[in-house]
Amino acid sequence: MRKFIAFVLLLVMTVGLFCGCNRPEPANYAESAPERDGVLRISTSPDFAPMVFVDPTKSGQDQFVGFDITLAKFIAEELNMELEIMPMDFNSCQMAVYAGTVDMSISGYAWSAEREEKYSLSDNYYAGNSADSQVLITLKENADRFSTAEGLSGALVGAQNASLQQLLVTEQLPEAELDLFTDLDLAVLMLLNGDFDCIAVSEGNAEAIIAIHEDVVRSGFRFELDQRHMGNVILLNKENAELTEQVNQILEKASAYYDQWYAEAKSTAGIQVTYDAEGNVVGQSE
Repeated sequence: MRKFIAFVLLLVMTVGLFCGCNRPEPANYAESAPERDGVLRISTSPDFAPMVFVDPTKSGQDQFVGFDITLAKFIAEELNMELEIMPMDFNSCQMAVYAGTVDMSISGYAWSAEREEKYSLSDNYYAGNSADSQVLITLKENADRFSTAEGLSGALVGAQNASLQQLLVTEQLPEAELDLFTDLDLAVLMLLNGDFDCIAVSEGNAEAIIAIHEDVVRSGFRFELDQRHMGNVILLNKENAELTEQVNQILEKASAYYDQWYAEAKSTAGIQVTYDAEGNVVGQSE
């Protein structure tokens, strides 16, 4: 009889472990990281409309707008923390996470094997067609010329350093000449000046750029995407698994608002501002 009771108890405990019934909720990040003083610091590069850009009618922290900023505010509210947006160039945003000077970076990141190796990545979050389609933009006069991989042989194609677009150009346009840039706004000016033949961007970026610059169009070429590249991810430090778990729980709750947030971001008037690694403004485009 005792052996039977012991067996039943063991069975109950085993089932409990597998179903997660007795799994505790993760501790709140604000409570478990007192050295943060209740402030959630997030790096972002505000040159990436409609995901993140600047509203010229506002100042300070309020000037940063877009889908990713709305998501950042939602995460901070759910963690019961004050949000501090730290603008910097795209590459520095990632380095800040790696160095631990910010808690996370939200700036339209796609999944990549290299990022998965260096960072703790959140679950994917959806933001319209901003990341689910990757294209090339060019000047109207060159649209037909650069619509195929063959036509792009020898073309000078720009891609943001450490971006998904850099990977796609390298893998799918090996005959093109790849030139890396740090800031998307400056790259668009270079395109207009003839310094690039094309620029690789997400569909959402293409829409925002074309709306501002009437001489810019899609070339007609579209990159093939792996399912893992669909949507966006948040970058967190490898040592911060606790916060990653909380962020994933919050993303699940936030998913109900994604369509609304993306529509609002696309309709918001604003400009894209260029920052350096120290957060200083170095340029802007209307």
